[in-house]
Amino acid sequence: MSEPWCEVGDGVFVRRHASFDLNVGLVVGDDACLVVDTRCSLTEGRDLAAAVRTITPAPWTVVATHAHFDHCFGSGAFVPTSLWAQERCARAIEIDGEADRERVAELYDRSSQPDVAQQIRQSPLVVPDRLVDQHQVLDVGGRRVELRHLGRGHTDHDLVVVVPEAGVVLAGDLVEEGAPPQFRAAHPLDWPATLDALLAGTTADTVVPGHGAVVDRAFVRAQRDVLQNLVHRGTQGHAEGAPVEDVARDLPDLGEFAEEAVRRTYWQLDR
Repeated sequence: MSEPWCEVGDGVFVRRHASFDLNVGLVVGDDACLVVDTRCSLTEGRDLAAAVRTITPAPWTVVATHAHFDHCFGSGAFVPTSLWAQERCARAIEIDGEADRERVAELYDRSSQPDVAQQIRQSPLVVPDRLVDQHQVLDVGGRRVELRHLGRGHTDHDLVVVVPEAGVVLAGDLVEEGAPPQFRAAHPLDWPATLDALLAGTTADTVVPGHGAVVDRAFVRAQRDVLQNLVHRGTQGHAEGAPVEDVARDLPDLGEFAEEAVRRTYWQLDR
């Protein structure tokens, strides 16, 4: 347990991990706390649970921003508890969780990390039991916390956590700092509008991305513009029948993920 907590708003903490440069959030109220995302495995989840106890002894509730392994495979460390998520997140874990767990474990096997692969395989899949459609208000020890599904983007079930009185938004992987956004399960055509909704729905200027350093509204607007450019170039390239790699060369802001981003844009346009 080496990573420190950083207080980014009154009673709102972020723990940034070396593994995947992942951010986990903690909202502390009078007699309750809310943990936002739980890391990659039961082992990492237990480390996180111990870290939470260095801040507060209060009972916890957990939120999963989306179903990707690095954000929710540690949830078993917090059981028994209520686990909040968007409805489609729960379905994704229930239907695809076992296959995702084995896929990730095999990636670690192939990268000569069998101990991590074993940790992944031994992590129980916790299906969220408290489900959000578009909006849910929680009382976290006397503090208002809002869970919002603003539209599709990084996945079809991204959930953001808003702490209005602290001026903080925990955005999950709708926002990424230090590396381009990820597109494996993304909906690029929808993503810019979802970020517009995030900006319109709160005046908060502290935005916690799923990965990387804490950012502000200006950063979110800039990332929104990058994604809108992807939509523009991808739509144009699709209409012209341009190869994915040709369009990707016009998207330097997306770096090594540009081809995947264009491929996923084409996929959406073909549906």
